[in-house]
Amino acid sequence: MSPHAFTVPPEQRYFEDYPEGAVFEYGSVTVDAAEIIEFARRFDPQPMHVDPEAAARGPFGGLIASGWHTAGLMMRLFVEHFLPRGAASLGAPAIDELRWPRPVRPGDVLRIRVHILEARPSRSQPERGVVRTFVEVLNQREETVMTLKPVNLLRRRPAPPRR
Repeated sequence: MSPHAFTVPPEQRYFEDYPEGAVFEYGSVTVDAAEIIEFARRFDPQPMHVDPEAAARGPFGGLIASGWHTAGLMMRLFVEHFLPRGAASLGAPAIDELRWPRPVRPGDVLRIRVHILEARPSRSQPERGVVRTFVEVLNQREETVMTLKPVNLLRRRPAPPRR
């Protein structure tokens, strides 16, 4: 399936700009060893994330990024490229099925592929829409290193003024 492109910039996007079935691809971000260690020291201080020598003797054979660091990198790409900017983004009430099938290592170059699984108007709040996506985080070898299914609430495009 080839990637789609938005027809309007992020500042002008609303729910209607997210068609069910569309696929978008964005990237890239390079993972740095110092950032892996810095993040992990603060938030996930396991030896495989903070100690290169211990990590080399561990099950992954070297330093790997915390899954939460990978999630943060994914979120950066998701916000910068996929979500609308401004008042149309109303938050995310859920993330389902978060998985880390492969480790992320220093030097990996990550990008995201976003599949729109569902785009439907909200039943309880008609001025909003619900967009459910499947996000894959891929490395430079096309290996999937993380997947998740976020649910985002987006404002629907306002009706043009009547004349």
